[in-house]
Amino acid sequence: MYSLAIHLYAFVVALISPFHKKARLMRFGQWKTNSILREKIDRNAKYIWFHASSLGEFEQGRPMIEKIKAEHPEYKVLLTFFSPSGYEVRKNYKGADVICYLPFDTPFRVKKFLNLANPAIAVFIKYEFWGNYLRELRKRGIPVYIISAIFRPDQLFFQWFGKPYRKMLSYFDHLFVQDERSMKLLNEFGITNVTVTGDTRFDRVLDVRKQARELPFIERFLESKEGRKPIVMVAGSSWPQDEAIFIPYFHEHPEMKLIIAPHEIHREHLLAIEAMLKRPSVRLSEAHEDDLADKDCLIIDSFGLLSSIYRYGQIAYIGGGFGAGIHNTLEAAVYGMPVLFGPRYHKFKEAKDLIAVGGGFSITDDTSFRTKMDELLTDPTALETSGQAAGDFVKNSVGATDQILRQIHIHSL
Repeated sequence: MYSLAIHLYAFVVALISPFHKKARLMRFGQWKTNSILREKIDRNAKYIWFHASSLGEFEQGRPMIEKIKAEHPEYKVLLTFFSPSGYEVRKNYKGADVICYLPFDTPFRVKKFLNLANPAIAVFIKYEFWGNYLRELRKRGIPVYIISAIFRPDQLFFQWFGKPYRKMLSYFDHLFVQDERSMKLLNEFGITNVTVTGDTRFDRVLDVRKQARELPFIERFLESKEGRKPIVMVAGSSWPQDEAIFIPYFHEHPEMKLIIAPHEIHREHLLAIEAMLKRPSVRLSEAHEDDLADKDCLIIDSFGLLSSIYRYGQIAYIGGGFGAGIHNTLEAAVYGMPVLFGPRYHKFKEAKDLIAVGGGFSITDDTSFRTKMDELLTDPTALETSGQAAGDFVKNSVGATDQILRQIHIHSL
C-alpha cells in the first residue's frame, strides 16, 4: 500500500510537470541523480549520507555536516534533497562532495540509489521518514539515524491505524529528538533507542552570528541627521498579512526605521509594499549611498542577507504566522532582541519556548501588535529584558551537534 502510494505520487508529479515548475524541477533533477552518482561517487571513499527534505532541514543538518568535514576528513559527504526549494538553492554548497535529488521511495529506485551511493552511514533530518529507504538500509547493515526530530501525538505513527508507519521508526539505529515530550511519546510505543539532544539549528544560528557580515549600506541607512539613534525593526520573511499590520504602525512612529525583507521578492509583492508605504523608502537594488540616510524604510529585494541584517535591529518581526506557519525566529533571537510573530506558531517548539522565557511574543491582530510595540518602544527596561531573554535562550540551547556526534562514533565506522 505504501509503495503503491509512492508510485502514484511519482506518476502525478510526472503528469503535472509540463505545467508546474516545482514538479518539473523535481522530475528532471531525479532523472539526473543516477548519472551524478556514477560520475562523482569515489568508489574508494567512505560516504556519510545526509538527507534533507528542503532548505530548512538542510540548515539544521549543516552544523553536523561541517563538523564532520572538519574533524573527519577520511569521510566524504553525500547530500540529497527531496524538494527543489532546497536543491536549487544549495546545489553548489561546498560542504558536501556530492549533491543530488533523492529519487522517489519505490523499491527499484531505492536499490539503484543505494547500489550507486553505497553510504557508510545515513543521517535523515527532522521529518524525513521514507519506509523503503529505511528498510533497505537496515537490510544492508548501514547505520541510519534521524537528528533534530520532533514527534507529536497527532502524527500518523501514533494513530490506531499507524502500526505500518510506526514500523519505519524501528529501522533507525537511534533517534535524536528535540524534547522530552518526543522521547516519552516514542517510549510509550516501545521505541526506546532515543536521546534528547535538542535542536541543531541553535548551533547553526550561533555559527551564522559569528560569521555575520558588516553591511555598510545598512549602517549608512541607520544614520540620523537629527543625531538621535532610531529604533530599528527588522521584518524578516514577511507576507502581505504581516505587512498590513506593521506598516501602519511604522507610519505613526517617526522614531522608528524599518527594514523589510519579504519572503517573496517578485515584482508584484514589492510594488504592493511600496504602495502601502507613506514614509520615504527605497529598494536595496535601487539605493544610493548618498541618500540612504534620508530614507525611513529599506526594502531588501535580494536573498542571502537577512541573517546578517538582524544584527542591526532592536526588534524583530518574523513573518508567516498568519499563513502556513512562522519562519525562522532563531536567526533574529540569537542577536538578543525580542521577536514578534503571528498566531500560527504552535508547531514550532522554539517559538513556544521563546514565549515561555519572555523573548518571543505572538500577536493576533493589529491591536495586539500595537499594544506590544507600544510597551517595547516606551519602556527601555522591557525592551532590554525581553531581548536578553531571547539571546540567552539561544546561547543556553546550543550543543546538540556535539552530543549527537559523540553517540554516533563516526571514527569507528
